[in-house]
Amino acid sequence: ASPQPYPQGNGGFVRWLLGVRPFEVRLEPRPPGCYNRPASEVATVMPELPEVETVVRQLRPQLVGRRLGPVRVSSRRLRRPWKRSWSKRFQTGRRVRDVRRRGKWIVIDLDRSQSLLMHLGMSGNLEVWPVQAPVQSHTHLRFQIDGGGCELRFRDPRRFGMVWLGPTAAVERFFADRKLGPEPFAVSGDELYRRLRRSRRCLKALLLDQQVIAGVGNIYADEALFEAGLHPARKGESLTHSEAERLRRAIVSVLERAIRLQGATIRDFRYGAQQSGNFQNEFRVYHRTGEACVRCGGRIRRVRLAGRATHYCPRCQPAGKRRSRS
Repeated sequence: ASPQPYPQGNGGFVRWLLGVRPFEVRLEPRPPGCYNRPASEVATVMPELPEVETVVRQLRPQLVGRRLGPVRVSSRRLRRPWKRSWSKRFQTGRRVRDVRRRGKWIVIDLDRSQSLLMHLGMSGNLEVWPVQAPVQSHTHLRFQIDGGGCELRFRDPRRFGMVWLGPTAAVERFFADRKLGPEPFAVSGDELYRRLRRSRRCLKALLLDQQVIAGVGNIYADEALFEAGLHPARKGESLTHSEAERLRRAIVSVLERAIRLQGATIRDFRYGAQQSGNFQNEFRVYHRTGEACVRCGGRIRRVRLAGRATHYCPRCQPAGKRRSRS
């Protein structure tokens, strides 16, 4: 059969405009516990904190102490275009001092007090490849690694990823300008309580807000709220101090488990040598609509909150009464 002019189904025409070929948008086989998820939602999953942390931990031993550059740049623009002046800074190579994470951002600290910031967007991959390995389509940046045998490649079919190069001293200002919230592992119960309590938005929306807490996305918001026994539609202002502390502990617990399992691979996420994460096999509510709750046996429900599909157990996460501000 002759190929279709653009991928069929939800978002097909948009994907065609973005240059994503049909064979690159086919869905992964559904892992156990995810059989009822709508196909239209699979394409909206983006790397969250555990996936980004997995990439950072994979890259750190491969890059620290090595020199990056020069860099080859694709003609296709990312959301934030790569500047020619940045390529000149890599012409003679820059030694990597550290690879770290802030929220969903990867920070590569370089010599001469420079830092390279990278955001994977919805479909980005940042991996070390042998130079002789075929270059995949939608590879936007290729940094040569000293020795000449390998290179760091940034690939992003949907081109929602971002890169930025600037002084290391300006990195925190970069995040401050975006009002990036605290790290989940560093925020205290008191601080989380204050951040949630002053808002009338629902808990799901607040956890997705990177200004409230950094790194949590749709998957881990659903999983943390289930672990904390809190209904995703509860208003932030209705939370008690003990509930906020319970939620804080749940967020940390879920994220730590996901990091140990190298994140969740539903569609695009891959880390070193194209390996997949495993946390998708541990989902308790996310994309388990209609299935039995692992705690009470009731049915998992799905609603739409903050513009995102939200999964919860009505029995384990009862809707609490709205508490007025005093």
